[in-house]
Amino acid sequence: MNHFELCIAPLLANEGGVSNHPLDHGRLTKYGISQRSYPNLDIAALTIEQAKALYRRDFWDTNQLDNFPLAVAFEFFDCAVNCGAGTAARILQRSLEIADDGIVGPVTMAALVKSDPEKLAKRMVAHRIRFYTKLSGWASFGAGWLNRLANNMLWESQHV
Repeated sequence: MNHFELCIAPLLANEGGVSNHPLDHGRLTKYGISQRSYPNLDIAALTIEQAKALYRRDFWDTNQLDNFPLAVAFEFFDCAVNCGAGTAARILQRSLEIADDGIVGPVTMAALVKSDPEKLAKRMVAHRIRFYTKLSGWASFGAGWLNRLANNMLWESQHV
């Protein structure tokens, strides 16, 4: 089984089903695919297979996550879906202790190759906690974001 196939199930579990929370900027969301990000997509009619295909194309392949160790690929993938790919790149770079320009290029990849993947994934979780606590939605969504990270750490402890 490839890394994407391993990572999509816990990501979908984190994202849940249908949501339309009034404080969520994504508006109508299904399987984590939001109307804000895909304004021309019929979110209500979205199938799980269509969601997986969007995740594969727009989050996994675009960020070249097949080139990442499993734990780091999963944390980056989950962060990119929840916070945006630029934020995921900056969190990865902060965790690697390199300049955080939000672009995963040769410098980031060179540092990634030299890193300990399990330690790096833990550092990414720590930086995500710091990121979330600064967001205006912390009071409404903070517990959910922390539970998401706890789910990630539990999953990683069984799969890495």
